[in-house]
Amino acid sequence: MCGIVGVVSTTPVNQLIYDALLLLQHRGQDAAGIVTQQERKFFMHKAKGMVKDVFRTRNMRALPGNVGLGQVRYPTAGNAASEEEAQPFYVNAPFGVVMVHNGNLTNAKQLREELASTDHRHTNTESDSEVLLNVLAHEIGRVTSGAPLTPDEVFKAVRAVHKRIKGSYAVIALIAGYGLLAFRDPFGIRPLCMGKGADGTYMLASESVALEGTLHQFERDIAPGEAVFIANDGTVHTEQCAENSQLYPCVFEYVYLARPDSTIDGISVYQARLNMGETLAKRVISTVPPAEIDAIIPIPESSRPSAMQLAQLLGIPYREGFVKNRYVGRTFIMPGQGARKKSVRQKLNAIGSEFKGRNVLLVDDSIVRGTTSKEIVQMARDAGANKVYLASAAPPVRYPNVYGIDMPTKSELVAHGRTVEEIRQVIGCDALIYQDVDAMKQAVGKINPAVRGFEASCFDGVYVTGDISEAEVNALNEGRNAGAQEESEDTSRLSLPNAQEQ
Repeated sequence: MCGIVGVVSTTPVNQLIYDALLLLQHRGQDAAGIVTQQERKFFMHKAKGMVKDVFRTRNMRALPGNVGLGQVRYPTAGNAASEEEAQPFYVNAPFGVVMVHNGNLTNAKQLREELASTDHRHTNTESDSEVLLNVLAHEIGRVTSGAPLTPDEVFKAVRAVHKRIKGSYAVIALIAGYGLLAFRDPFGIRPLCMGKGADGTYMLASESVALEGTLHQFERDIAPGEAVFIANDGTVHTEQCAENSQLYPCVFEYVYLARPDSTIDGISVYQARLNMGETLAKRVISTVPPAEIDAIIPIPESSRPSAMQLAQLLGIPYREGFVKNRYVGRTFIMPGQGARKKSVRQKLNAIGSEFKGRNVLLVDDSIVRGTTSKEIVQMARDAGANKVYLASAAPPVRYPNVYGIDMPTKSELVAHGRTVEEIRQVIGCDALIYQDVDAMKQAVGKINPAVRGFEASCFDGVYVTGDISEAEVNALNEGRNAGAQEESEDTSRLSLPNAQEQ
């Protein structure tokens, strides 16, 4: 997953893009980049690290112009250690195109071969985003054949892109001298929305929080398969460019990825998590009598709304039993399982008075590898808990994700090939309660009945694009590098960093 933003304004946009990226920092903490355009020239700065560390005053001053885009990266394909793969990506022909991308192409290997043998275009990294950019640039060049670019030709190029690429993608691109282009995959798997400021500034972003936090009025989500082209004069052109488009947003956005104060495809993320807590209550009652639970304690951060709703419905006290240290580095940079376990202890500390002599129900948003869950259960026992029950607001994660979430391989998923009882034994809790897949989909979907279904492959094994076989999943997993595997430790419990410039 990544966070992307694009802006078209009549005033300098460097600070505005920076502020928007801070609001999207939770979507990627590996690298950040901004590109701006002044007249027909692009100005770019990108590097590995957090937004506040990548951009200093001297970098911001070197980003002039009233149009631009930015990205925060969480690698799911390519080389996580390579600074070359930080976005935006740039090609100089045709016209000059620069692009940011959130998602994952499932046919990137085939496309890379086509680009080299048929399109005669060179890619220099293992990033699928660079592949996507070159496919887009090739199609723009093909439809223009050396002539000036019009909105109709932009949309013809996007239609051709939709036919060539597979997977998930939300894209924002700048075409030098012409304007900003944004489009979304035909299933709307990855989010993208548009808003407008009081001064006429247009902003496109992965989540509505980036719009609202920069004082832009949310207008609408980009429809699946739709393309939006904002010309340099500020005129907005839109067109549906995909055949048989249908909305299947990624349900993991609501479970964990998105900020709770965002709304994606008409669904409040916060309300979705409350609803998941409500349906989880029925599962808890059928497993552990509420009278045997003294307190309900969330595992920070994303599980809080579900835990609060669960506590209210069961009439059990809600307590904060863990304090998170926001200033400890990510676990993926620490080699070895022992170092990762130690890091969990550094990132979370138990409040002993909330555990001592009590039967506690811990609530997490999801359980991926199970290593972090096992350590947290032991922390609760060490703090004096009598019994430790664990509830997941999401169903068991049994299958890899191929659409832009850095999930481990099947063998690394604690739920793959195991019964709930076997998972409980691995984690070491006294009872383990999971959300039901259908109940989760219903809980999230009822907020906006227009959403007919969800991409929930990591839970149900159904890949909505219909073109993913088990062999292809295995091949995609083989391409994951060791650095990215380390980064996915229980999705690494991404925290929302303090948005304070240093």
